[in-house]
Formats: sequence, C-alpha cells, structure tokens
Amino acid sequence: MDNKKIDFVILWVDGNDEAWLKEKNKYLNVKGDSGKNRFRDWDNLQYIFRGIEKHANWVNKIFFITWGHLPSWLNINNPKLRIVKHEEFIPKEYLPTFNSNVIELNLHRIKDLSERFVLFNDDLFILKDLKKEDFFKKDLPTDIYYAYKKKNCSKRHETLRNNYLKIINKHFNKNENDKRIISKIFNYNYGFKNFNSLIHLKDKEYSDFYGTHLTQSYLKSSFSQVWEKEYEMLDKSCYNKFRAESDIGQGIIRYWQLLSGKFSPFKSLGKYFIVKSDNTKLLNTIIKQKYKIICVNDADASIDFEKSKKEINTALKSVFSEKSKFEK
Repeated sequence: MDNKKIDFVILWVDGNDEAWLKEKNKYLNVKGDSGKNRFRDWDNLQYIFRGIEKHANWVNKIFFITWGHLPSWLNINNPKLRIVKHEEFIPKEYLPTFNSNVIELNLHRIKDLSERFVLFNDDLFILKDLKKEDFFKKDLPTDIYYAYKKKNCSKRHETLRNNYLKIINKHFNKNENDKRIISKIFNYNYGFKNFNSLIHLKDKEYSDFYGTHLTQSYLKSSFSQVWEKEYEMLDKSCYNKFRAESDIGQGIIRYWQLLSGKFSPFKSLGKYFIVKSDNTKLLNTIIKQKYKIICVNDADASIDFEKSKKEINTALKSVFSEKSKFEK
C-alpha cells in the first residue's frame, strides 16, 4: 500500500428517502436525538464534489458513505469514487444506525481505505485550493492543540466531552505526557490560542480541546488502537440508534492522536457557520471565497429551511457553476 495516498471520506444521508424513513420510524420510541435537522437534505452535495475536483484533485479516492441511497446525479463510474454502504463495514449488531457517531467510529473497518484519510461531513465546502500538506505533514495528520473548557454547552455535548475525558485521563498522565509533547502543545501556528494552553498547563487532568468543526485528518491505525484499548466503552456506544448522551464520537480518536503526539501542528483551514435567519455573512463568505473550507451547519431546527436553502445554494452555484466529473 502506498503510504503517501490520502483518501477523503464523506458521510451522507437522504432524509427524504421513503425506504430509509420507514426503517428509521421503526425506532422512534428509542431515546436519542432524532430531530429533523439531523437528516434533512440541503440538495447541495454536488458543490462538495465540485470543490474537491477543482481545489483538491490530488485526492486518491473519495469514499462515499451511505445507508444505501444515492443522489440521482452521482456518476458512480468515476474511478476516484467508492460507494460504501453501512452494512459493508459496520458490524451487523450495530445496524441499522441513524447515529453519525457510530458510523464514524467504525470507519477504520472500510476495505481499502488508506492509512491516511480526511473525514468530511456533507456540510463542508472547499472554496480555495488545498494541498496535501494542509492535511498531512511528515506523514502525520495536521491539527491544532488548543486546550480549553467550553462553558454553557448543551447537556449532550457536556456528557460527550466527559465521556472522552474519562478515557483520555485514564490512559494519559497529564504532567508526564505534557513534557513529552511540549513542542507540539505550543506552536507559532496556533497564534493567541497558545495562551489558553498555557493557562491549562498546570491542570492535573485534561479538561477539553477546541475543535474547528471542519475536516479532520486521521490515521486509520489510530482508530484500531483506541478500539483495542477501550473496546467495551466504544462497543456499548455503538448500540445507540440515534445520538445519545452515552455516545463516543470520532472526537476521541482525535484526542488520542493529539495526546499521543501523532499530529503536525497547523492552523485552521476555515470557518464554521451555523445557518441562521440572517445569513448575510455566510453568503458573502461563499461568494468571495474567503476561506479554504467552510462548514454550513444545520443546527437550528427553527429556521426557514426553504429560504435558507435557496440562498445558500444560489451562492454556491455562483462559485461552482460547472459540473464535475462526479456528476452524470
């Protein structure tokens, strides 16, 4: 296997698929986050592929993860595209699942996925040219070590964070580990974020790490290692049909890479946006292509969905007007 290969992994769900809805509705009595904004389709996946072809055409393969449905416009014969259904890599005892945390925790089981891969979600758009070095340097994932503890977060996020920290603090003695990776804790790429890590340097245990909510670079072997160390906890989490407080997400793999020193210090590639009633700033960012990558997150179920969808897709189309080879 060529260790220099970098694959992209994209998760997607068609929330309007009747067969999928029928399957999902069988489990509505199961506790968890099954909100409609978790699954509704923005009909702009094609712009993700256009952005990849235009700005990251060096990618080896794109692994497109799906329950089984596919966009009608997708060219499944593109040699760079691999369609992967949940049943092909997720252990059958966890299926069916409507929980992205479960899907992501099992990505290392995908056949032929390269050791080095970048995880996308279907709300991430590439607006500027990207290099391999934006994701991997010296064969290690690029990342930002930024220690902090977020206040006033939701109960679910608070519980998820505590689930991660329970594992991390069990396996990493903070005082000893900080000395080992000190050259990666503080780096010029982080800018003012270095001061926040300095504040937490004397903490007895790890409290949390900031995430950009953008793409995430991973070593497949990191997933295998965490599963080996914490099989029972990850296994239990994977039985959650929908997002739940007892979840363990792919963030635990990122934390493990950070504290193992298996990363190259880097800077953020973009900006995270939550779709709101007024999306002027977001639309301006897309049209002017201000960042390499942006996240357009559907976190507010109360927005005027059709209005926001039309505005955002019009902006994306103005930037990516030509079809890619991933389209029929």
